[in-house]
Amino acid sequence: MQKQDTSPLWTAFQDVNRRRRAIREFAPAALPDADVRAVLEEAARAPSSGNLQPYQLHWVREPALKARLAEACSGQRAAVSAPTLVIVAASREIALRTASQQLSYVEASSSLPERSKDYHRGQVKMFRRVLELGSWALWTPLAALAALVRPSLALLPIGHLGSRSWAARNASFAAQTLMLAAAARGIDSCPMEGFSAPRICQILGLPRGTVIPVVIALGHRAEKARLEHQWRREWPDLVVEH
Repeated sequence: MQKQDTSPLWTAFQDVNRRRRAIREFAPAALPDADVRAVLEEAARAPSSGNLQPYQLHWVREPALKARLAEACSGQRAAVSAPTLVIVAASREIALRTASQQLSYVEASSSLPERSKDYHRGQVKMFRRVLELGSWALWTPLAALAALVRPSLALLPIGHLGSRSWAARNASFAAQTLMLAAAARGIDSCPMEGFSAPRICQILGLPRGTVIPVVIALGHRAEKARLEHQWRREWPDLVVEH
């Protein structure tokens, strides 16, 4: 029998992870700015490919703007009732901008040894080259054909769909970190997929090429919020041991 880990850190994580539920009915009370800012700061610590962080987190709490975005989310109860929405927006352009900022940080750093600087220079330049060359239009049909032969190639950030998929995949790490951080702060959340991404981009004035992988509602659960037993698949079906 596996020994149960009762260390404070593990117990705290379990409490936070199990408190995080998809809440679809929120109380109307606004969230303190300090709480939301703290949650967003933790989300910014999520991992990403090459530390390129190819996303932005749009913090929406202004009522009129939030109402328009909730309508773009097909009027979902979570979007309508939550006092705060976070729009996760990702793109290749954000990654390229981050690459330049990261390279400037590496060059100016007085704490990084030269060996580390060489490593980071190489990584940033490699990712930037892939993202720049991968944006060429000819890669879209070539990547699609290559993926038929080797499906794993579809995950590379090349071609129109490849770069969007790569950016969205990295943004999902920040989204999950955000929801766990919210739970640790005593804030409820709900990730939403049923929305009009073009409409959200139009409302927020986001540039062409932006992908919206998820919209997250934040607030405190209403008393009438429905919470059911959290069903999950059985271990043998979920985990394949080798």
